[in-house]
Amino acid sequence: MASTKVVFIAFAKEDEASRNLFTGQRVHPRTPFEFTDMSVKQPYETEWRERVRARIRRSDGVIALISSSTPRATGQLWEIQCAVEEKKPLLGIWLGDYRIKPSAMNGAPCREWTWENVSSFIDSL
Repeated sequence: MASTKVVFIAFAKEDEASRNLFTGQRVHPRTPFEFTDMSVKQPYETEWRERVRARIRRSDGVIALISSSTPRATGQLWEIQCAVEEKKPLLGIWLGDYRIKPSAMNGAPCREWTWENVSSFIDSL
């Protein structure tokens, strides 16, 4: 298996349970990928944008968990925009049946939440 990649996970606050499931799958022994989660688990009190940008810069890539909450998730949309500005590889992962790609993705692909799709992205980093 390739070396562990550092991945920032952008998600809406309302999707924290899905983010926990997503990041938790990396420890399953049969998971075909490894990554270190750099997502923001709790909002920063001050200098939030600077700290998030620093984490995104230190990441090999960004995965955005896209749901019906995303259009109203200003923090998540800013994180996606930041990833594009920093020229980080970006992948959207659909949560559930929601299939409206945010314009902030700027041409980056969105895929189904499967091990193959996540693994292919992480292996490409």
